[in-house]
Amino acid sequence: MNEIWIEKFRPSTFKEVVGQDKIVQRIKAFVEQKNLPNILFSGPAGCGKTSLILVAVQELYGKSWRENVLETNASMDRGIQIVREDIKNFSRTMPLSNAPFKIVILDEADALTREAQQALRRTMEQYSSNVRFCLIANFSSKLIDPIQSRCTIFRFKPLEKKDIEKIIENVAKIEGLKVDKEAIDALYELSEGDVRRVENVLQSCSVISKKITQDLIYDIVSAAKPKEIKQVLELCINKNFIRARDLLLEVMLKHGLSGIDIIKQIQKEILSLDIKDEKKLEMVERCGEIEFRLVEGSDEFIQIESLLANFSK
Repeated sequence: MNEIWIEKFRPSTFKEVVGQDKIVQRIKAFVEQKNLPNILFSGPAGCGKTSLILVAVQELYGKSWRENVLETNASMDRGIQIVREDIKNFSRTMPLSNAPFKIVILDEADALTREAQQALRRTMEQYSSNVRFCLIANFSSKLIDPIQSRCTIFRFKPLEKKDIEKIIENVAKIEGLKVDKEAIDALYELSEGDVRRVENVLQSCSVISKKITQDLIYDIVSAAKPKEIKQVLELCINKNFIRARDLLLEVMLKHGLSGIDIIKQIQKEILSLDIKDEKKLEMVERCGEIEFRLVEGSDEFIQIESLLANFSK
């Protein structure tokens, strides 16, 4: 009853994995042949990278998978010691239960220091006969080329809307939720293909009500509704700067939004405005400039006002 939904609804078989169909097919074929190469899963958060490799090792080893798998997170242990000690000690021993090889799952591998990556490269070479490595990273470019060349790379993408809808329907059916179409659209827009975010938001909403609506979702995630941001932009286009500024301040205070949050939502809504494409380009370019200033530590209210003033001109 108190279980976290992202773990409760984590797939346990290949059939339960939603999205990434071609990648799932190839990994399933490797497992069936019991011939898994060193692999690198690269892609954004919440798109199924860790879930897929956990399904693969459970299918490969059955109940003894924990004895044959070392799972570690490089975002916590990112130095060279994790490679020299934990990974190397695990790699030295032979696999158990007549397994063809052992597997090291290194999550957040792009957080490893350069020295740790050099040590890992050597370990991958030295113990290739009895260990396979699965590296999971958000950005494969942060891994050195020698490691990338030793791996078969699978690039994950954010889940499509139909996949997110399928997951929402499954969760709603099991948990007895009623999710309307507007709420599904809102979940997809806010999650940007991140399943973990979808399930976390649904679990948070379910505590308040079994009927999940668009309004409830935006209240839970503290995000402005697209129509609120669009209204601000339309006021700017009509040169009503003061009203646009007051409305945006009201939205930011009501939802507790930071300047960065607002900039990201403004940038999305610009594309839906009924203006010439050249004007949209100028507005998006201005958003990028303001976002950089905010990251550098500028006062967010002054910068947001500057952005609205520029749009009004």
